Amino acid sequence: MARLYILFFLVQVVLAVCALISCLSAEEEDVRHLPRIAWVLMILFFPVIGSIAWFLAGRKRNPAGGGVFAGGAQPAVRRPARPLAPDDDPEFLRSIEERSRQEDQELFRRWEEDLRKREDDLRRREGDPPREEPRPEV
Repeated sequence: MARLYILFFLVQVVLAVCALISCLSAEEEDVRHLPRIAWVLMILFFPVIGSIAWFLAGRKRNPAGGGVFAGGAQPAVRRPARPLAPDDDPEFLRSIEERSRQEDQELFRRWEEDLRKREDDLRRREGDPPREEPRPEV
């Protein structure tokens, strides 16, 4: 008998968790009859009745004949033609590449200046005049 109570308890918990996830992840226009917070509270305070009520009356049904829990295919959702993530956006990637290229050029320019200063200091110590080279423009 105790095993049966444990089984019913687990079924109740799984049903409530599924209903809660479904309620919280539903789009605002798919929630029917009550505000979302009312559905969440009903599912939390009355897990069996609230969960069943949510699945029957609280959400819009999929016209394709089933949803995630019924095993049916989800309808195709039209998405905007923009990239989903920054690393999918070619313009963003180009800007990162350009910024990296500019930073590298600036770093190389500073290294070359530092190398020239060190060479000039070394020549002064040895008594040689510093060499005069035209510096290339970057």
